[in-house]
Amino acid sequence: MIINKREFLMGAAGLSLALAARAFAAEAPKAVPHRKLKTTRLFKSPEGFPNCIAVAPEGLWIAEQKPSGANAVFYHAPEPKELTEKVWLVDWNGKVLKTVTTQCRNTSGMAFGGGYIWSCANEAPNGVFQTDLNSKQISHRQIPLGPAKDGGGCHGAMYQDGKLWLACLRLKGILRVDPTTWTPEFLIPYSTPRAHGIAWDGTGGGGGAIWLITGQESTGYANGQAGLAKYDAVTGALLETAEFLPGSCDPHGLAMHDGALISCDAGVHPNWPLNDSPHQGWIFRIEFA
Repeated sequence: MIINKREFLMGAAGLSLALAARAFAAEAPKAVPHRKLKTTRLFKSPEGFPNCIAVAPEGLWIAEQKPSGANAVFYHAPEPKELTEKVWLVDWNGKVLKTVTTQCRNTSGMAFGGGYIWSCANEAPNGVFQTDLNSKQISHRQIPLGPAKDGGGCHGAMYQDGKLWLACLRLKGILRVDPTTWTPEFLIPYSTPRAHGIAWDGTGGGGGAIWLITGQESTGYANGQAGLAKYDAVTGALLETAEFLPGSCDPHGLAMHDGALISCDAGVHPNWPLNDSPHQGWIFRIEFA
């Protein structure tokens, strides 16, 4: 059998394309699993806008958000009479066990660990406020890797294995920080237009995973679309996504308790009318539908 030059070149090109296709198929990332979510209301928070939560041995810490100044105008909220913000410790029936006062402003993220409350501001002077359980401020530090006096806002926080994780707006990522030295250690980038609370998931073994509340731009509860994204805490790889079914509570803070994700509906949401969600002020459980 004699093969001419044209046939040889066509055959070689075809073989190259076939090999390239096989290589691409082998290297192409697998589809990320996607699920649906529903919410079940548990109890009402203390009066105010509950924007973040953290689990404690006695129950749940709930931090209030007080829009003021330009933020009060933006959210069409009344100007508060005083600017300190409270963090309540409640039991799992919603009974207030303890109240701590912080100097944080427009609190939008909060963690509990090492014997302290870590409140994250989303309004000047921004930064993370470390407060003891007697309402004494221990430190106020800016989010690392930014200007010394303004590292940007924060929409979520958690304390895990002696480390503080922050959902940083300016960095568009979840940053792990050593809370003692304030050294930035690891960043997980996210792409969602609106990121909020974060929670640790150690149920899958390995090095653990982090859930992040996600969201899209919207004008009200009726067209809002929130979701979750799950990231590998060691590699930063996206492991799973999920979306809330219509009628669900509007998630802000996030925590994990006994294998279940817990959140809160603040009642304030960018570009929404104030208290537009019918679930404003509720603490709720997140379940996979």
